[in-house]
Amino acid sequence: MSSEIRLAFAHPAERAIATADDGPVDRISLRDHIVEVEIGAFQAERGTTQRVCFNVVVEVQPIVGHLDDDVDRILSYDRVTEAIAAELGAERLNLLETLAERIAERILHEPQALRAFVRIEKLDRGPGALGVEIVRSRGDLGQDAQDAAQERPHPRVVHLSNAAIASQHLGGWIDQMTGRSAPLILCVGLPDGPRPRTGHAMTQRRIDLLAIEQNGWTLAARDARCKVVATRTELDWAMKNGQVCIWAPSKIVLDAVDGPGSAVTDAAALTGWFAAEMDACEVFTIGAEASSAEDVTLRNRPIGESVL
Repeated sequence: MSSEIRLAFAHPAERAIATADDGPVDRISLRDHIVEVEIGAFQAERGTTQRVCFNVVVEVQPIVGHLDDDVDRILSYDRVTEAIAAELGAERLNLLETLAERIAERILHEPQALRAFVRIEKLDRGPGALGVEIVRSRGDLGQDAQDAAQERPHPRVVHLSNAAIASQHLGGWIDQMTGRSAPLILCVGLPDGPRPRTGHAMTQRRIDLLAIEQNGWTLAARDARCKVVATRTELDWAMKNGQVCIWAPSKIVLDAVDGPGSAVTDAAALTGWFAAEMDACEVFTIGAEASSAEDVTLRNRPIGESVL
């Protein structure tokens, strides 16, 4: 029992050795790689960075034949640090568990990688290090991971003005837009009428985002084909399955590493930013609220405008 406890707190390299199969493997490791990052589920962790420490061990297939001092024949240490940087840069995360899973998955897509041990610790949340450790193997990459690795669809992103939402022609427009090959994501802006004013930038931003989402639910009530969707995972699934989405912006905007450059109250600019994040094939407006984002170009197609 004491040896099991010791291994539980040992470096991932020792755990890798202790749990290895009989066959020979090589290992590369990254020790005490510290990054300043914004992460965490608590409100106190938003808007500030903290030190996070990464320890990673990757078991790799042994090189057959002479290595010839050729860096292209090995799994480079850079691939490990790049996997960490890529996942930290993809979006703001709440959980270390999610980050560890994504780093391990990215590493295991490397042809040489067999198993990945990933330990992540927060260094500034208490008197000691608080963290998680996972181990994943190539066999753990299921169909969901393979699907995620495929190229995502390029949607058509359409901003609907409040006049368009209320229009008797709404159903006909959706009929026309769903008749094309690209998946459809609808975006809305603030609803008409007053909303609470706080005089505080961060709280007002939250209120404004929630007001946009309320307007999205208003649109969903007008046409049963439209579903309000908040996360990138849900959007990816919906696009692959032909569902018409209404984007609820709070989570993606608040979790973005490089968020919108303008206020979320600028509906056209927010739609343009989202379309760029989704690598949209086309983006345009139905209604009269166009468009401070007219100069944005996506996949060589400019934002368009259609006025009621």
